[in-house]
Amino acid sequence: MKRGIFLLLLVTLIVGLAACGDNAEEDGMNNQTNANQENTESDNQDDEDQTIDVDLENDDGESVGTAILGEESEGVEVTLEGENLPKGMHAFHIHENGQCEAPDFDSAGDHFNPDDDNHGFDDSDGPHLGDMPNIAVGDDGEVTQSFLVKDATLDEDSDHSLLADGGTSLIIHDGADDGESQPSGDAGDMIVCGPIVDDEE
Repeated sequence: MKRGIFLLLLVTLIVGLAACGDNAEEDGMNNQTNANQENTESDNQDDEDQTIDVDLENDDGESVGTAILGEESEGVEVTLEGENLPKGMHAFHIHENGQCEAPDFDSAGDHFNPDDDNHGFDDSDGPHLGDMPNIAVGDDGEVTQSFLVKDATLDEDSDHSLLADGGTSLIIHDGADDGESQPSGDAGDMIVCGPIVDDEE
């Protein structure tokens, strides 16, 4: 009888220990899964929190404003705050090189156009990825506007990256973009430039 009770207790103990082991393993797997999810969410949040500050200078080397670029889920948001600019409508583009050599800023190259599209929002085969709407400068020479550059990114591993291969640049033109003339909207001279580069490199 005593032996039977002993065996019953032994079996109960073994079953209990096995159950504890299974629960511990399951808890460990759940903790690892949760940690992986948290790391992925953190990485995604870090990407969307990335911002780049761009200093804008005119052809005399004078600072005329800044632009803040922020990574968003659908592209890059560009927030422009300018001053001491000629009043009126001006073309605002992203150009393919992160270089701004005054006074003509030709070093900035052509529009940023990784997909080889036509220029302009009014062209059926456009726009360039670097095309943005015109900006409206007030009588006081100031402008504050924001644009979403769809499909652009600050991820340097992407073909649509504004930071890859030495970066790109923001350009303000003397005139307005007509939305269709090739290759740059008949917008006139480049009068303001700011390199989009990763300052941490």
